[in-house]
Amino acid sequence: MNPSPVIAYFSMEVGLESEMPTYSGGLGILAGDTLKAAADLNIPLIGVTLLHRKGYFRQHLDDQGNQSESPVDWYPEEFLEPQRPRIFITIEGRTVHIRVWRYLIQGTTGYDVPVYFLDTAVDGNDDWDQALTDQLYGGDDFHRLCQETILGLGGMAMLRALGYKQIKAFHMNEGHSALLTLALLEEKKQSEGLGAVTMEDIDAVRQQCVFTTHTPVPAGHDKFPVQMVRQVLGDGRADFLETFGCCVDGALNMTFLALYFSRYINGVSHRHESISQDMFSEYPINSITNGVHALTWTTPPFRRLFDRHIPEWRHDNLYLRYATCLPLDEIIAAHAEAKRELLAQVQRRTDIELDPAVMTIGFARRATPYKRTDLLFADIERLRKMAAQTGSIQVIYGGKAHPRDESGKDMIRRIFQAREALQDQVKIVYLEEYDMELGKSICAGVDVWLNTPQKPREASGTSGMKAALNGVPSLSILDGWWIEGHVEGVTGWSIDDSWKAESDPAEEISALYSKLESVLLPMFYQQPRKYAEVMRSAIALNGSFFNAQRMMFQYLKNAYADEENH
Repeated sequence: MNPSPVIAYFSMEVGLESEMPTYSGGLGILAGDTLKAAADLNIPLIGVTLLHRKGYFRQHLDDQGNQSESPVDWYPEEFLEPQRPRIFITIEGRTVHIRVWRYLIQGTTGYDVPVYFLDTAVDGNDDWDQALTDQLYGGDDFHRLCQETILGLGGMAMLRALGYKQIKAFHMNEGHSALLTLALLEEKKQSEGLGAVTMEDIDAVRQQCVFTTHTPVPAGHDKFPVQMVRQVLGDGRADFLETFGCCVDGALNMTFLALYFSRYINGVSHRHESISQDMFSEYPINSITNGVHALTWTTPPFRRLFDRHIPEWRHDNLYLRYATCLPLDEIIAAHAEAKRELLAQVQRRTDIELDPAVMTIGFARRATPYKRTDLLFADIERLRKMAAQTGSIQVIYGGKAHPRDESGKDMIRRIFQAREALQDQVKIVYLEEYDMELGKSICAGVDVWLNTPQKPREASGTSGMKAALNGVPSLSILDGWWIEGHVEGVTGWSIDDSWKAESDPAEEISALYSKLESVLLPMFYQQPRKYAEVMRSAIALNGSFFNAQRMMFQYLKNAYADEENH
């Protein structure tokens, strides 16, 4: 089927369209943006993921901010094409049948990149197996290991069944798909088994594998008890994994497996490279900073603005550096349109009317404790006084907490409590059911993008990159990508003074309020054209670089190139 070599890109989640709930957050959105950029650049990538028939979950918030969840109803056949081959793998010694669906991404030049979705809702599987791929991150560790077996082993079987024989590289987006390395070894030793694997075989597999890690803390990496691995994969595979050091303290570490079998390993920002190198000192870690798909995340008002003045931007995002020549009045007008559309959406969803003349702060991302979604409300009285004396503020939030993350759910409740305490003095809106389209609207329609992660927990972050494409500058802790994208007062503002220091919440809270009081609010209300200059620089300096095209070129040159070209 494929006479020329391709690159297989494996990811547990892939975000392609809002209406396709096959993603939960940044990892899936990044995967989708990567594949879209490959299509734009005519790079022969193919995506491999799971078909989540019940999605991640549908979020419901009551008046107190209590989150509840329900399954997502959607119909894959409205978006995907069924493919002919049916494959099977063995889980717990029984046969699990898998069917395959295809989604075609068409790039700006008409080049197609296929994404294949693995689905166990197949006649012949029992009820438990039929539900295996249903929900993203929905089950316990045993369920997760079965899903990762389907992704790694099933994904490999699927590619071969579809006729992909010439695969130049296998790119593992996080460790979830690391079992594909076992499949590659088993192909080499079809008759002899894993017990006959030599270091030469292992080196041959390494030459084919690329691994991107996204997790800056040891606790975030998937681990499965060896006994569970034996139950799911069988004794032969478990013995092999133990022999080659992928099991530590009685557990299979999927990150260790991916590290061991990869010739190129990268973190997703320069800072994350350094942190990962400290965690995994025996492996050489590189960095390729994340980027976002510019055409996907640029809203219509700014698309039209760029098309008028920089028509080449769609095919080459680097042309956005010429945004320095965009007329300020046109940037202000495009932003005003994006803001009107966002506030109209807020009113439709919540019946709350926000004022387009008021500085609007945006914060939309996963509600997980290290993101510190509620840091803005650490000192309610100071915020109230600031809004009354320096300039009015309104805040728009969005984001889901994982169903089992009680700390994340508590954080959402605290925002609702702050809303109650502040009433109309600082209007606060929390929009439920955060998805790609809502995220795009918030990123483009607010006046400043707030980011308050606990250092050094932000591996990269991409929401601020999306905001920058729409002329929205960031106010952020110096962590992840912002260490590279931040030019104080030019592309946005830092909350803290140094990326090297550990988070000091008291200092960061004070610095956040001080920056709003002394810099952002006065500039926004008293020097609107100067504020617009920062907006313009965010497009020219951040938008032109922190995009998925630049990222893909770096993967092509550094990760996918033959070893002798490194």
